[in-house]
Amino acid sequence: MSTDNDIIRRSRASPAVFGELYDRHASVIYRYAARRAGDFAADDVTSETFLVAWEQLETYDLDRDDARPWLFGIATNLLRRHHRAEAKVLKTAAKAASRESVADSSDRIAAQVDAVVATGRIAGTLKSMAAIDRETLLLYAWADLTYEGIALAMDVPVGTVRSRLNRARRTLRTELNLGKLDETENDHGRLAAAARNA
Repeated sequence: MSTDNDIIRRSRASPAVFGELYDRHASVIYRYAARRAGDFAADDVTSETFLVAWEQLETYDLDRDDARPWLFGIATNLLRRHHRAEAKVLKTAAKAASRESVADSSDRIAAQVDAVVATGRIAGTLKSMAAIDRETLLLYAWADLTYEGIALAMDVPVGTVRSRLNRARRTLRTELNLGKLDETENDHGRLAAAARNA
């Protein structure tokens, strides 16, 4: 299987090969954009991401095997243009959080209400968070990038990513009354649950 940098290298000489990169990563870019700005913006952001990638093909660092951080960086920049739509999605989710707006007639419905309330609280907290911290957190949580991948996507040092994620987590813990979370960082910049006693 070809690496992303191999596809990009071949695309420079044969433009039709670029479709392989699209086929490989369009769905994850779409899902990320849909979560950030809704389905109505995700199609545009996805197609614009690959258009910008095509236009910037010559600037891609061929020493990097994985193009996902580069593509997510482009998508994140495009999503800034769609931030109004994202704010609207978060505002709608926060409004939907009211228990009174959902009928409660069984345990299943009660669980759904609790999920709606939790989603609304999280959406409200994300909406109130500094945009740069929210983008960093969402690249981590929704795009599943490592700290290094986020740093590449946002063109910042890894230490800056760590600081932004720390602020975002602190905001979430404070606003959602979660207290201190029991987590440790693994070698890939992702969080793993701390070992539990058997």
